[in-house]
Amino acid sequence: MTTEHHYKIKHNIKVMLVDENQERTVPLTQVLSEAGYQVIAYISDMADLNKEVARLNPDVIIIDIDSPSRDTLEHIAVASRDDPRAIVMFTHDGDTEKIRSATRAGVSAYVVGGISNERLKPIMDAALARFDEYRGLRLQLDVANNKLAERKVIEKAKGILMQRRSVTEDEAYQALRKMAMDRNERLGEVARQVVEAAQLLG
Repeated sequence: MTTEHHYKIKHNIKVMLVDENQERTVPLTQVLSEAGYQVIAYISDMADLNKEVARLNPDVIIIDIDSPSRDTLEHIAVASRDDPRAIVMFTHDGDTEKIRSATRAGVSAYVVGGISNERLKPIMDAALARFDEYRGLRLQLDVANNKLAERKVIEKAKGILMQRRSVTEDEAYQALRKMAMDRNERLGEVARQVVEAAQLLG
């Protein structure tokens, strides 16, 4: 499940740098350190992104690239799929479709142009704020989807009890509730057990 990231204390933010040109990361690393960020890793090959993200668990990924290729965006999408985090991409490609594709892949801030000391902090702050908002919406969606799935299972379990015990819908619901109370389990979990038992019995 998604790891909780907390961005309130700025100096605790762990940053991973991704750039084919290692020399280009030296001044950026210095600027980030002076700003209170903790640069924990540098990688030069996008193919290593998912593995290194899983190993090091950075809060923010900064990618400096001339133009994001399809492979680059696919690596970002894979790394963002299970445990998303804020991603800042600095590039020289302002193509609208590239921007859309990068955003869909999981990029929080797509910045066209060089990285200057003055721009870095507001860009990082904006990317973190946007990612926090995205994460909040994603959690709300997950909760809503889970509730919907649970309601469907409860309805299915009620139908099974109504058919097998020849009871009304309300009686079936009360039976599920009693089972949940007796077992000290959630109603949705008991409903799932009823459905699985019915499937095993045919």
